[in-house]
Amino acid sequence: MKVIITGATKGIGRAMAEAFAKEGADLAICARTAADLDVLKADFKTNFPSVEVFTQIVDMSKKASVLQFAAAVKSHWGQIDVLVNNAGLFIPGEVSKEEDGALEKMIETNLYSAYHLTRAILPAMEAKGHIFNICSIASVIAYPNGGSYSISKFALLGFSKVLREELKEQGIKVTAILPGATWSASWAGVDLPESRLMQATDIANSVVGAWKMGPSAVVEEIIIRPQLGDL
Repeated sequence: MKVIITGATKGIGRAMAEAFAKEGADLAICARTAADLDVLKADFKTNFPSVEVFTQIVDMSKKASVLQFAAAVKSHWGQIDVLVNNAGLFIPGEVSKEEDGALEKMIETNLYSAYHLTRAILPAMEAKGHIFNICSIASVIAYPNGGSYSISKFALLGFSKVLREELKEQGIKVTAILPGATWSASWAGVDLPESRLMQATDIANSVVGAWKMGPSAVVEEIIIRPQLGDL
């Protein structure tokens, strides 16, 4: 099995990479930082020696960089079984007060990257293919200081719904994952008990669980929230 995961060196992306590696999947991973990719590749060589890990530095906000990554993966493997559009950017702020360009930055990274990569990879997917878009609880609920981030995530959920309708007759599944607050680098230093936020492994397990459904069923959306509610 061949799996692409964008932005997979940390947080939810890293947890998903490990979860699929445990299933024996070969991985194509991209991130902006070479050092982070090197660390991941070395860790996986030790912990998952039978898993192939293909890595490439990619700026997901740049269409040309995204398409270069897609071309490299297709050239290397040919067929793709799972695509996880996980790369994302969060800049807090209110629409009326956030810095100029915030919307453009987050739309480019959170939406356009998934759009361009999906279009490029679809020809390499067969009927058993599965696309996961990592949305957010902000895809369905506007919250204070969410600003353009929430706008971009609403759009990503809309993209997921459109793909679902377009691809169902081809046998390609589409699942939108909508997690609430999850421990990651962006929450580093926050004075909260560990139990207040979800673990990245919780999100990864939901993705793998949805992927394991039989061919006659698809999980269209998964909303996952901390047990004590949103922050």
